[in-house]
Amino acid sequence: MGKRRISRRSYLSTCAIMRKTIIIIVGVLIPAVLITLVYKGYNALFEANVNESITPYTLFIDQETTINQLYSQFIEDEVLLSPEGFLMLAKKKGLVSPKPGHYIIKSGQSSNTIVNTLMAGFQEPITIQFNTAENLGHIAGQLSKQIMADSLSLLDALQTEKKGWEGAAIYGAYLPDTYEVYWNASASEIAEKLYQNTIRFWSPANMDKAVALGLSAAEVSILASIVMKESSKPDDRPLVARLYLNRLAKGMSLQADPTVIYALKRENPNLAVRRVLKKDLLIDDPYNTYKIKGLPPGPICVPERAALLAVLNAPEHDYIYMCANPDQPGYHAFAKNYAGHLINQRKWTSYLNRRRIYR
Repeated sequence: MGKRRISRRSYLSTCAIMRKTIIIIVGVLIPAVLITLVYKGYNALFEANVNESITPYTLFIDQETTINQLYSQFIEDEVLLSPEGFLMLAKKKGLVSPKPGHYIIKSGQSSNTIVNTLMAGFQEPITIQFNTAENLGHIAGQLSKQIMADSLSLLDALQTEKKGWEGAAIYGAYLPDTYEVYWNASASEIAEKLYQNTIRFWSPANMDKAVALGLSAAEVSILASIVMKESSKPDDRPLVARLYLNRLAKGMSLQADPTVIYALKRENPNLAVRRVLKKDLLIDDPYNTYKIKGLPPGPICVPERAALLAVLNAPEHDYIYMCANPDQPGYHAFAKNYAGHLINQRKWTSYLNRRRIYR
């Protein structure tokens, strides 16, 4: 049999059909693919793109954090449902380093929303607190663990003189409390926040109470700090406070053991004192209230609100002597005269000796 030849006309017709088919395929498929990619890209950037299983996602960004580092963190923690395009969008908008702060990534947010939030610095406030503090260094140490500012910058800001609590009275300028602040707030902003809270405490009503006692706000703070160190019992502190007020009114020395301990620790910070000895009462220090009349130069710790109120609301009584009460640990035995005080003192001394507490 001879070979069947394809005519030139038939060949050209077949090629034309193939070209039309390719054109139709390309004209339909490529736009469809592009539309799909654009749709997916739009969803990834502008539709909800946060993994709900980890929300709310808390984020702390410091001054050194870059968008690349943050993106890597998002990938590692699986924050984004579709991370594609997030980094490109951020860089397209000029986000190289997010603004420092505390952010909360919430359910329903898109990549675009997150980028805009980080660019604008729309952060969430945090709650911080400090409780009992021996000094400003302790305040700085407690707060530095909760905010971006370091303890040294905080200490420097806290040491800045505040009106009404100048010099050694500065401990009374900062009230132990709970505060709402921004995580990246400066040290000076934090110090001012604490100080303004103290100013609010000293309302006209509380100032009137201080005046009635013959004391300034700073002097109330000094006495409150001594009361705090003298007693840890809420119902004992007002009685202790009134005793000291009675002694001040009579022109007597306070003779407060906590001030002696404070003076000893000024010389030797590591000294452990469970019992004040007679020789300790002779220490030459402006905080030794056995040797000075009136109040010491400043608080011996940072006074708490309850201690301040114990002084301002101290109930009337006639006691001018006290010592620790062995029958009620944590409380005091009070006396109106020295003879009664000696009886209480012997009981306390015997208690310490039986337990071999000699220092």
